[in-house]
Amino acid sequence: MSEEGAEGRLDQGEDHPAALRNGVPVSDSRGQVVLHPAVGDWLRVISELFDEGFLVCVDLTAVDYLEQPGRALPAGIEPERFEVVANLLSHAARERIRLRVQVPESDPRLPSIIAIHPGVDGAEREVFDLFGIAFDGHPDLTRILLPEDWSGHPLRKDYNSGRIPVQFKAPAPSR
Repeated sequence: MSEEGAEGRLDQGEDHPAALRNGVPVSDSRGQVVLHPAVGDWLRVISELFDEGFLVCVDLTAVDYLEQPGRALPAGIEPERFEVVANLLSHAARERIRLRVQVPESDPRLPSIIAIHPGVDGAEREVFDLFGIAFDGHPDLTRILLPEDWSGHPLRKDYNSGRIPVQFKAPAPSR
């Protein structure tokens, strides 16, 4: 029997292999199904879920686990520094499903899902801009919130937030 982890995820031990859905480990987070595809399975799983009726990608974001390497994941899933999280919705089945893919710090990239879910255009650009995770095949992977010449990615845990200079307007000339 599985034990429930700190955040409601099932924590399968050595004696309890992870359940599978769409060929990838699945867990539970407070009653919501969570799939854990590898980077190489990301596009396939998203496509299969679309075919199953998960037609809406509600959101897509990332997490930097630099300071929390020991988080709960299903057996067989190795934690990486970055994790991309997508939430999909099936109106017909009245069901939500979450995907959490581990993205290595050494090669922070995933295939873009914009061809399947065009609405993720801004979300993929935001993750690229703020975390530095690239989405291969995105038609316009450019910064969306910061200037193009900005150095670094402000939502990374090792980004020095104190180095942003405060800029004030020049005083108005006196008359």
